[in-house]
Amino acid sequence: MRTAWFRWVDRELDRATVLPAREVTETGEWNRLVGETGERLAGKQIHRGGGKVLFRNFRAPKGGEVDIVYRDGETLVFAEVKTRTSDQFGRPGDAVNREKERLIIRGANAWLRELNAPSVLFRFDVIEVLLLDGIPPDVQINEDVFTTPQRGLGE
Repeated sequence: MRTAWFRWVDRELDRATVLPAREVTETGEWNRLVGETGERLAGKQIHRGGGKVLFRNFRAPKGGEVDIVYRDGETLVFAEVKTRTSDQFGRPGDAVNREKERLIIRGANAWLRELNAPSVLFRFDVIEVLLLDGIPPDVQINEDVFTTPQRGLGE
């Protein structure tokens, strides 16, 4: 008997988005669902582009947070994922302000200290996910969006 091998292909990035009705979902629950969906789709886009997700939702012990830590070739990437269900108020990445950047940098510093490898190449990306009902999600990886305040690691 011959065994047939099938390759499972994930098509979530290619399918039309179906958003739950806001009216039947609690506000906090709806926001959590949208955010989790955006992070899942961001991870799939990273994988599709040849990257490898290492960790999701990293929280540093002394504060700081990173939505996705991944490898892009030889570069370690700390990414913030911003998901929106409308482009009415601009791109999702516009919501990453200086305070959010500081939290991401603190999280990255904690991760890099754990690695004990100060010469590792790294960057900060913002991944924008736009979920519009009835069309496939728009996932954009914006590379090297911000840097640490000074050369090397900033706190």
